[in-house]
Amino acid sequence: MGIVVSLADGKHTIQALVDYMSSRYQQAPDNLEETLHSVLERLQEGKIVQLSETAVDLPYYLASPIEELDIEKAKNLIQEDGYTQH
Repeated sequence: MGIVVSLADGKHTIQALVDYMSSRYQQAPDNLEETLHSVLERLQEGKIVQLSETAVDLPYYLASPIEELDIEKAKNLIQEDGYTQH
């Protein structure tokens, strides 16, 4: 699931995900595409990812690993977008 979430960057297509995961195996499992669609469906149901017909730009605080972010800037933008921190 981690790879799926990390590639959910607004730029990769489902086919790109399937192709990438297939390339990680010497012989990709027969049900790989079906499994990936199932994972994506669960991530959508949990509101962890949202699919789009077109490429999208993620907000600053989601577009890069946390280690690369200006944390104060990210916190401010998260609040501006209406999310709260716990």
